[in-house]
Amino acid sequence: MYQVYSGATPNVFKITLLLEELGARYRTCPVAVHEGEQRSAAFRSLNPNSKIPVLVDHEPTGGGDPIPVFESGAILIYLAEKHGRYLPAEPRARSAVLQWLMWQMGGLGPMAGQVHHFVHYSDQADTYAAARYLHEIRRLYAVLDGVLETRRFVADEYSIADMAIWPWVYFHDLHVIALEDYPNVRRYFAEIADRPAAVKAMNGLVVRPSPVTEERMKRALFGVLPSDVAR
Repeated sequence: MYQVYSGATPNVFKITLLLEELGARYRTCPVAVHEGEQRSAAFRSLNPNSKIPVLVDHEPTGGGDPIPVFESGAILIYLAEKHGRYLPAEPRARSAVLQWLMWQMGGLGPMAGQVHHFVHYSDQADTYAAARYLHEIRRLYAVLDGVLETRRFVADEYSIADMAIWPWVYFHDLHVIALEDYPNVRRYFAEIADRPAAVKAMNGLVVRPSPVTEERMKRALFGVLPSDVAR
């Protein structure tokens, strides 16, 4: 049995998607990030970085105490290696999957997150920041679209790399992205969305972030507000 400390975020949906593809038993434990629950001592004992998701494996290979795993990319690798699926053993194929997984972890996710913040959450106009991150997220979608012109999935076979990318593309409207401008990404997104595991992974979960309007919620999420910065 796996336990997933969760919320309505793309990084959480990566994990539920893989668990559904594996047919693994799991339960979600929602974390009230808008209230700062991720900074509690109990949660920090699982993830000192105070971020969701966290996976706890209550039946680790070899037995023993439950194993907590934080960082969504590390969780995907942990599960794929334990179950022997969606991460090839052959060196070239494995390298390709890990490259695209790291592309999502270091590029698509962080840049989309900055778009979310400066376009949708910031209550202070910062046109340079918004333009900077919008330009970069469009560049990254173009990279993905170009790769998918000749491949069904990013590393040929369906893998944890696709499961990392798809939940971020799910929120493309929040990135101010029209999938019509990226036809290969649109095809890719629709194909994965039709998989039974993808439907189950999102079923019953809030799939759009709630508006963040109260100052205490913004402080719980972001730590610092424009009013904190000296002018």
